[in-house]
Amino acid sequence: MKQTIPKPIVLSIAGHDPSGGAGIQADIETLAAFGCHAATAITCLTIQDSGNVHELIPLSAELITRQVEALVQDYPIGAIKIGLIGSAEAAFAIGELLVRHAEIPVVLDPILAAGGGTELAGESLVEAILGQIIPHTSLVTPNSQEARRLTQRQQLEMCAHELLAGGCEAVLITGTHEAATDVTNTLYRKGVPHHSERWPRLDGSYHGSGCTIAAAIAAGLARKSPLVEAVSEAQRYTWESLVAGWRPGKGQHIPDRFYRRPSE
Repeated sequence: MKQTIPKPIVLSIAGHDPSGGAGIQADIETLAAFGCHAATAITCLTIQDSGNVHELIPLSAELITRQVEALVQDYPIGAIKIGLIGSAEAAFAIGELLVRHAEIPVVLDPILAAGGGTELAGESLVEAILGQIIPHTSLVTPNSQEARRLTQRQQLEMCAHELLAGGCEAVLITGTHEAATDVTNTLYRKGVPHHSERWPRLDGSYHGSGCTIAAAIAAGLARKSPLVEAVSEAQRYTWESLVAGWRPGKGQHIPDRFYRRPSE
């Protein structure tokens, strides 16, 4: 009998997005596109559409912990991707989980606000992210607005250096929110020059692009790709999925994460 090669498994710890544009659904689609299996732990429920988040309902820290531990005890997790957290209590619980499973690479997408503007993280959660999660993270992927809020700095290179000083191994700051013709994403690591990649800016706005790039990087790490290679491949995949994106509702466009599928 032919022996099959097992799929890499990525654990997504994130919120549920009923619109299917972001959150757990975005992670599942992205990981599947990279040939990975998505295991998931829900941090919060949301009432949202393609335009905005209307309500956030956090799950208890205990429920998050029980979901994660059940999966980690069963599956060989190749990487963890963290998205919307929901509460400071949840952040503390996730931080404890990362300490117990320190051998697993971690990608954190620090979601602080919805694309439509709704606040998704108060100051207590921001402080918990900085103190409990970032020190145990392989890569943090804030957009420029998130990087500035996390660090209270304005210059993005200073934001990156402060996040690195907080204990993470690397920082990728994405430039979608900057006023520039192109979008520049820059990877910062300790002791090496930073590395930037530039992408043509697309018309319109997109729901779930941050989830997509973070999950794609986690897929690369689970597949044992070097960090720089995983980050570069994730950027191209995300940009191409945005190019192929569509607008199913009245709000933002949604990436087509299966744009690589053969034409029928």
